[in-house]
Amino acid sequence: MSPRIEEADVIKKKKKETKAKEKELKKQKALNKALKLQEQQACPCTSKTSKKKIVRLYDEEDENAKDPETPFGEKKRMAGQMTKIYYPSAVEKSWYEWWEKMGFFSADANSSKPPFVIVLPPPNVTGTLHIGHALTAAIEDTIIRWRRMSGYNTLWVPGMDHAGIATQVVVEKKLMSEKNLTRHDIGREEFVAEVWEWKKKHGSTILQQLRRLGASLDWSRECFTMDQKRSNAVTEAFVRLHKQGLLYRDNRIVNWDCVLHTAISDIEVDYIDIEERTLLMVPGYEKPIEFGILTSFAYPLEEDLGEIVVATTRVETMLGDTAIAVHPNDERYRHLHGKHAIHPFNGRRIRIVCDEILVDPEFGTGAVKITPAHDANDFNVGKRHNIEFINIFTDDGKINQEGGEFAGMPRFKAREAVTEALKKKGLFKEAKNNEMRLGICSRSQDVVEPMIKPQWYLKCGGMGKQALDAAIDDEDRKLEIIPRQYTSEWKRWLDNIHDWCISRQLWWGHRVPAWYIVESDKPEYFGVLDARWVVARNEEEAHAQASDMYEGKFQLIQDPDVLDTWFSSGLFPMSVLGWPDDTEEVLETGHDILFFWVARMVMLGMTLGGNIPFTKVYLHPMIRDAHGRKMSKSLGNVIDPVDVINGVTLEGLQKKVLEGNLDAKEVASSEEGLKKDFPNGIEECGADALRFALVSYTAQHDKINLDVQRVEGYSVWCNKLWNVVRFALSILGDEYVPPSSVNPNVFPFSCQWILSVLNKAISKTVLSLESCELSDAATAVHAWWQYQLCDVFIEAIKPYFSGNDPKFVSERGFARDTLWLCLDNGLRLLHPFMPFVTEELWQRLPSSGGHKRATSIMICEYPSAIEYWTNERVESEMNLIESLVKSLRSLAKESRERRSAFVICHTILDRQIICSHQLEIETLAYLSSLTVVSPNDGFPMPTESDGFVMSDVNENLSVFLKVPRVKADPEKIREKMEKLILQRENLRLMISAPGYQEKTSEKIQESNAHKLASLEKQMKSLKMQS
Repeated sequence: MSPRIEEADVIKKKKKETKAKEKELKKQKALNKALKLQEQQACPCTSKTSKKKIVRLYDEEDENAKDPETPFGEKKRMAGQMTKIYYPSAVEKSWYEWWEKMGFFSADANSSKPPFVIVLPPPNVTGTLHIGHALTAAIEDTIIRWRRMSGYNTLWVPGMDHAGIATQVVVEKKLMSEKNLTRHDIGREEFVAEVWEWKKKHGSTILQQLRRLGASLDWSRECFTMDQKRSNAVTEAFVRLHKQGLLYRDNRIVNWDCVLHTAISDIEVDYIDIEERTLLMVPGYEKPIEFGILTSFAYPLEEDLGEIVVATTRVETMLGDTAIAVHPNDERYRHLHGKHAIHPFNGRRIRIVCDEILVDPEFGTGAVKITPAHDANDFNVGKRHNIEFINIFTDDGKINQEGGEFAGMPRFKAREAVTEALKKKGLFKEAKNNEMRLGICSRSQDVVEPMIKPQWYLKCGGMGKQALDAAIDDEDRKLEIIPRQYTSEWKRWLDNIHDWCISRQLWWGHRVPAWYIVESDKPEYFGVLDARWVVARNEEEAHAQASDMYEGKFQLIQDPDVLDTWFSSGLFPMSVLGWPDDTEEVLETGHDILFFWVARMVMLGMTLGGNIPFTKVYLHPMIRDAHGRKMSKSLGNVIDPVDVINGVTLEGLQKKVLEGNLDAKEVASSEEGLKKDFPNGIEECGADALRFALVSYTAQHDKINLDVQRVEGYSVWCNKLWNVVRFALSILGDEYVPPSSVNPNVFPFSCQWILSVLNKAISKTVLSLESCELSDAATAVHAWWQYQLCDVFIEAIKPYFSGNDPKFVSERGFARDTLWLCLDNGLRLLHPFMPFVTEELWQRLPSSGGHKRATSIMICEYPSAIEYWTNERVESEMNLIESLVKSLRSLAKESRERRSAFVICHTILDRQIICSHQLEIETLAYLSSLTVVSPNDGFPMPTESDGFVMSDVNENLSVFLKVPRVKADPEKIREKMEKLILQRENLRLMISAPGYQEKTSEKIQESNAHKLASLEKQMKSLKMQS
């Protein structure tokens, strides 16, 4: 064996031993951790679950600092002194009522300012707002407050949606649970009256919640999608679209809900993927129903030609089969072209048609049963081949008279009966597992039944093309979608758009403004003849049209259907924005309704109004719980934003579940979910903390996994904000008058620096807001307040005010001016995100003597960068100082005990900077003294034996900190030593590996040598401690 191979084997062996040691060390650490955890669990005093809920109670001192009562609508009356702790409920009290009464939210129709308009996506009138609505409100209010402060004539329009199907379901459940009645028991008129009562009760709850969030909506323009103005707009739109030839009536396949007895939109259908035989509970059935099964059966053929085998997952629909399709090139069935099969239960002749579009000859038997009235693909085949359409279901999902012996059976019981009947006739072949997607109505949980129904349709081809071009035409783009990634989704939807079914078989909603003409002497089925329909604004107008068509006696019957909620919602911008005529408008909403609402608003706006209804669409992420699950009442993870603002106990959360319309099983599931996620309830966080957390989350463009603990963290930060202003006001004093102008060049170093970085924060925040990167804007504001103002500047200026030293007279004056500028600009910068606490703190600031102070922070000017405040040299020097301070604090393990330190500088420039800012370094690093030396000074190097610990700041700077001798824990020393030995062995193995010198760059070799020396040094230090 050659020496080189032998050496390689030795290195390999050593590596193996090293890995084994590392593995053993990890095992030991894991064991120690487990033992420690056991000890904690055994001791109830350290258990997290036993931690008491923090209730913000006033202590004796804060009791005396409580604000006096403020009459409703008046400017808040604040106590002379500030409490030591931030109390969200106290701080956020009274401001909103005053803002609203003062008219700060209202747009001025006569203003010369540029207009800026946002439409609030109208929340459903059903129930109360959830945390997803709070996200929308937080985002939109941040934008509108920023624009208002930036000199725009802002309008934020509030509204509510009547939510046809959702509201009808809720009120029907309420009727059944309270009175054991259905809507049919009380009739249409009385039922609609019940819904209006529901709206009156829950509508006001929603509006109060928006107010509690601080949403600065123009309440003078409040609207409801079924109020008179909106109803008139809906009627007018329907009439105009019909006159333009864009509305028509047709028999087509719809998503039918057999529980609600109505067609439902695609957005109300949830799909579940089924891989094999699966049993599911379906409303109206006592036993679970079988899905995921493909049933094969045979149709006997005429002329003694044998049989043809087909397969289906809905065998009951064979009662409506009117054809069998084969591929024209499939040789197996060429002899059957134009022939007929015989229906085994009613003798109906079933034509065999050739269809190359639908049929894949390689799939199954190559023969496909065609049920044109109950399948979207079969419907198209029926149209292509002029096949009979037979509907076999009643509106409530039973087999109708077309089903012969199966008539009256519920559809899924008929499924079993038809299978048994096929077996008896010897036509059943097999039933096997089959992957499928099952459509479920999100409102009723019923299995959606494709069914042919006469409905009103809106032609969308041309309208969709216009809407698509508005967003993707590079030469004439009228609509900007933010984030840009959703433009491709916009294109995908509109490229494949179908005509829109806009009628629903409900009682709550806008009644279709169409009447059917019935000739008195000719009895006929209602709605059968399309030519008998007249569309008009009212019955009088309809009668006039009918009179032109018929001379004899007739009567008019209005269509009992209502219009799809999305139709009225699509008209919302047009119906609410009568003013201003030319605005920069923004729509902000969740990305899940990009097509269902946003695209339809654009289509209707361009068709009826001649232009797009808004120029920008900002799409926010969809909110989930901390585990990434969709918010659902049955899971118990739907969060009321007011509960986060005010705080709530677990019992309070569970009580709300009982007040809802959930069944017993859903209540139990919901209560279990709440107990798991909020064992101690939710702590009082305040609206500001909730808003800031939600806006900060928007960096996640697709989904937000909301953790309430993060909101609690921002509430703690509000306390920090509160106390830094409280401290600052004590420094400013009662007699302080802010300057009308300043010259930062004469200010102390730290004052120049904080104004320079404030400038950067302002620029970053404004730029982020302009590009709708709200999370980046929030981060920029937060970082300046937290890490630059609080952590650095406030600490750096403390020596000026300690002991009233005469040598700091001028510094104190400059520091006060700088502090006031920071607070004034910083609070205005933060205001759109946190309106309540910033208003309260800003109102406490001394007002400038140079100009008249605004009444409220919300109508102040938003900060803009001041060019002469920027000082790159000062920022560069502070970066060096902060690196130095960070190293010293790390050596001190964040202890604030003052100790002596040395800095060894290898460059003259670094030494000059450090010497000139020695006070700032000593202050920020909590030093008793700082000695600055160079390697050539001949100064004795501090050593560990002298009680110093050392750290390299960078290649040119090293720091030494005097630390008290503390007897080290032998176990910890042993663990650390083992870790260092392993690291050293790994490094030695790498360095001694064959080819290391030749293959590794000099720079890496130097770095590794430095690391090895550092490890040796650390090991030597540990040996001295043991």
